[in-house]
Amino acid sequence: MTDAKAPELAEPLRPAADLARLPRRFPGESEAYRQARNALLEQEIELRRHIERVAAQRRALPLGGQVPEDYRFEDERGAITLSQLFGDHDTLVTYNWMFGPQRERPCPMCTSLLSALDGEMPDILQRTAFAVIGRAPIDRLLAFKRERGWRYLPIVSSGGNTFNRDYAGEQPDSGDNPALNVFVRENGIVRHFWAEEMGFETADPGQDPRGAPDLMPIWTILDKTPRGRGVDWYPKLDYGTPAR
Repeated sequence: MTDAKAPELAEPLRPAADLARLPRRFPGESEAYRQARNALLEQEIELRRHIERVAAQRRALPLGGQVPEDYRFEDERGAITLSQLFGDHDTLVTYNWMFGPQRERPCPMCTSLLSALDGEMPDILQRTAFAVIGRAPIDRLLAFKRERGWRYLPIVSSGGNTFNRDYAGEQPDSGDNPALNVFVRENGIVRHFWAEEMGFETADPGQDPRGAPDLMPIWTILDKTPRGRGVDWYPKLDYGTPAR
């Protein structure tokens, strides 16, 4: 297989409380700050370890269902099938971009995430295949890709198939749904492996629906600030920045 899995942790772990007491000081901090910060650090270490445990459990999933058909998409060069999207990899990650034919402009939240992923894409494509899937015609998808300055994201249109219905829960005349899916190809057979299944139904009170870990780098950064991500701010497609 071309996509190697990370090795599992084998060595016993030191207690998080011990690691959190390692000496670290910043200029001018009080003892009260350091005590509170170490208590938080202990929880951050435990959170990191829980993320690793969940990732290992995810990797251990049995394969899901065989895809019902070799979906036919359209990219900048013409027709391309789901199996062809794998390229030389045995794993394919797909992101359903909320940019259906009924939209004049794409979803700002999806676009913010995809802008971050565009910079990471040369590295991601070393480990797995990746495709961004929208239902709008390919010309509209590619026009926005050029407008946004994306260089690396593989963009395809699913306007002529049922992929979005089958793997993002969309209906032809309804709005768009974001979706992250992982597929595996083994012995020429493509099967579903994992999907992001945390949505509005699983959201906690007062919180926007999101997975764990949160895919969006912007929230990861803002969650480390005193004001956090807030409850009334979202990314925009345009901030009025002068053209360069």
